[in-house]
Amino acid sequence: MRIEKDTLGKVRLTDSAYYGAQTKRAALNFPISGLRLPRRFIKAQGIVKLAAARANGSLGLIGRKIWKAVEKAAMEVISGRLDGHFVVDVYQAGAGTSQNMNANEVIANRALEILGRKKGDYSFIHPNDHVNMAQSTNDTIPTSMYISCREAVTEDLMPALQGLHGALSAKAEEFDGIVKAGRTHLQDAVPVRLGQEFSGFAEAVKNDMARLDRTLESLLYLPVGGNALGTGINAHPRFRGRVIREIREITGVGFRSCKNLFEGIQNVYPALELSASLRGISITLTKIANDIRLLSSGPRTGFAEIRLPAVQPGSSIMPGKVNPVMAEMLNMVCFQVMGNDTAIACAVQASQLELNVMMPLIAHNLLFSVEILSNGVNAFTEKCVTGITANTKRCGEYAEATLAMATALNPLVGYASAAGVAGDAYRTGKTVRQVAVEKGVLNEKDAARILDPRRLTGK
Repeated sequence: MRIEKDTLGKVRLTDSAYYGAQTKRAALNFPISGLRLPRRFIKAQGIVKLAAARANGSLGLIGRKIWKAVEKAAMEVISGRLDGHFVVDVYQAGAGTSQNMNANEVIANRALEILGRKKGDYSFIHPNDHVNMAQSTNDTIPTSMYISCREAVTEDLMPALQGLHGALSAKAEEFDGIVKAGRTHLQDAVPVRLGQEFSGFAEAVKNDMARLDRTLESLLYLPVGGNALGTGINAHPRFRGRVIREIREITGVGFRSCKNLFEGIQNVYPALELSASLRGISITLTKIANDIRLLSSGPRTGFAEIRLPAVQPGSSIMPGKVNPVMAEMLNMVCFQVMGNDTAIACAVQASQLELNVMMPLIAHNLLFSVEILSNGVNAFTEKCVTGITANTKRCGEYAEATLAMATALNPLVGYASAAGVAGDAYRTGKTVRQVAVEKGVLNEKDAARILDPRRLTGK
């Protein structure tokens, strides 16, 4: 054991722990959920601390020996080697002060160890005076959030959505020759090709990707350098520019400083914008998943226009039953993301005066949403979409049977007469084509041409 002191007094710590007194207090104060901010966020904290050390070192504010040790320790945080020492619950001190101090203490103690000194020897390397120099929780936590979220979206979610878009587009091409009945209000509508239906799914995902890409732009503006409120108090005049430059070099991403640091610390609107985009993606995916469940319903008493890959038995009591489990999983993921968005929206609007103090919750929910969306989309694409096959016979039967075929008669006999044909077809159980010929509206040759389901779907 070792004893450390902070402004409130002494704290006993396990000697193997790299965190210090403030982190220990937070761990004891907040035994709430067992949830921790994820690996990507901790990595981003390491990036910020590394960039700050290099900026302060290059400005001559920290001795070379110290800032090089801090640099090495921060790089170990980035690599994940010290993840086990980030122990603060997601539901913690406002703004993420405990999270920031967790990083400061871990890096300080590891830097001391690198230099052959004992953990807790803060007279030589101090968590606040050296690791946190020219920084505050208020600017480093949102900066870490934007860096980590941007990485998660570009490395995980965008590729997942691209894969889904590609799979849906391939199905649209594969199914282009298959004509079926369209449906509006869940009632018969004019014919449509199954490929056209899937092309709509693909285009919706493509549009969501474009909106998500625009959202990524807002995550490039970092408030680091603003310190506590945006004034840059206690920071070298050139620190702000240097630390942003260092972050760009470490990440290879074109991050830049907020246009107004006061606004950048008062609010976390880039997080709100990203969350709204994730919610929109979830709404699109929910619609697609629900449609695929509906189109595959059956196999004998439902639509049964498409068949999904059988990935597992569907019932503990009904033998042979197979359910659309991948679509159901995606629904659950999307509902969770929508719920996360509500929590994020509430937390973002909770900003008061110079600061938003709900950032740990916002960061956790954003990264959680990106993670489950990415994994859910990948699984849905791989285990469902790519294996979908069409029930061509059933599609053709529905295309011929839809009462909305009478729509093609409007230009010839008018809406009212066409409605009469549709009504007779409904009452007799015959097709619109049969009734139109029987009533003398069309001869058989014209009926075959005018009421050809494929012709009615356009090019």
